[in-house]
Amino acid sequence: MAGSSNIRPLIGVNADIRDNGGFDMLATGYKYVSAVIETIGAVAVMVPTICESETGPYPLDDLVDRLDGMVLTGGRANVEPHHYGGEPFRPETLRDPVRDATTLPLARKAVERGLPLFGICRGIQEINVALGGSLHPYLWEVDGFDDHRMPQTDTMANRFALRHPVSLTEGGLFADIAAGAGIDAGEITVNSLHGQAIDRVADGLVVEAKSPDGVIEGVSMPGAPNFVVGVQWHAEFRTGAHTFNRALFEAFGSAARRRAAARAGADVA
Repeated sequence: MAGSSNIRPLIGVNADIRDNGGFDMLATGYKYVSAVIETIGAVAVMVPTICESETGPYPLDDLVDRLDGMVLTGGRANVEPHHYGGEPFRPETLRDPVRDATTLPLARKAVERGLPLFGICRGIQEINVALGGSLHPYLWEVDGFDDHRMPQTDTMANRFALRHPVSLTEGGLFADIAAGAGIDAGEITVNSLHGQAIDRVADGLVVEAKSPDGVIEGVSMPGAPNFVVGVQWHAEFRTGAHTFNRALFEAFGSAARRRAAARAGADVA
């Protein structure tokens, strides 16, 4: 079969369970799907959150084998601390145990089977926890860290506005992606809408970016069979207006396209 960069990889985008007038609904953010379709020219499919436990009857092997990439999205709920040996959440803390039970084993399976994986906000936290790392559950209360939570505004553009710089690890994947996009490889500016963040980095992950107060903002997994990246900021928001975010999605898309081509017996650069 002739190789082609026109191959449109199939990208999974995970969903949350959300209440809609008393009915449980599966939903995912429009901007994640838009970034997948418009930025990397892929086909997007919603992956339902459905497991009741990590050993639940969800066909992860079949799912991973049929996808060319997976995006783990942000979300209002937080990864529950018992997954990394932490103290229980306070009663008022939003949680989604069904999402935890789906996305944590899915992240592990994606790494194991070489499925390109891109985690955003909660997604980076899920990758880290799935691989054995831990989180700060209430980051704003940790000495030395700033308040990185979502600005209290009803205007989406203000919520996702650029808020602080992050420094890129010299010689790392992010620095290479930045250089390839023709931007300063030392520092970029990002948005900030999170209350949790990485504490102990999982074995195999390396830190790619940090905020000025030391919060881990990006990770990758050099030893993984394929692309594994997580960012703490919302890289999916208006990727066309943010050169580095667009370049990140394009790198993810290239990995997914290579996987799609290999499965189709094609060659792709």
